[in-house]
This record gives sequence, structure tokens and C-alpha cells, in this order.
Amino acid sequence: MLTFEIFVIVLAALVAFGLREPGTSVGPIWAVAGGGVLLCLVAAGLVRRPVGLWLGSLLQVLLIAAGLVVPAMYGVGGVFAVLWVVAILLGRRIDTERAERAALEDRLSA
Repeated sequence: MLTFEIFVIVLAALVAFGLREPGTSVGPIWAVAGGGVLLCLVAAGLVRRPVGLWLGSLLQVLLIAAGLVVPAMYGVGGVFAVLWVVAILLGRRIDTERAERAALEDRLSA
């Protein structure tokens, strides 16, 4: 999920680049996009730990907030936020079911 968001961030930066006023600096656009990409990579690497989930959740909020600059990001960020929540919930469910299965297999093999 977080790696797909890298593409969304880069594409949103390109839109922001196209929407900027002529003569304004492009540095802040690419700095914010680069920070978002870096945050995605760090969160993806830490996603198995609670801090990774917190970083990923923060990223979802930031993507929605990017709608202040690129209005389409309200929708795109919202969709990714919903997908993020669903992924977390399903991941927890899968982890619980795996633990239950491992416990059952241990009891049966003993």
C-alpha cells in the first residue's frame, strides 16, 4: 500500500508543478514530495512494528491534507486512507487466525 502511494505522491507533485504560478520556485514542491516518498519508504520498512503503522497513518492524513494544494488529493488520499484501514484490520485478523492455527497444531501434535 505504501509503495503504491509513492507513485501517487510523485504524480501529485507533477500536478502541483503544473498548477504553480509562473515564476514561483519549484523547490518546495519537490522537497515536500521527496519527504513524502521518504516517509513512505521508512513506514513500509517498519510496517511490522507499531511505529510503522503510526507513520503510515500519519502519511494518510498528510495525503488527504495535500488536497489543500491539489484538490484531487482529497479524494485520492481518502481512498488510500480507507484502503490503509482495511489493510490494517485484515492484517490483524490474519495474524490472529495464524496464531490460533499454530496453537491448534501444537495441541494436536503434542
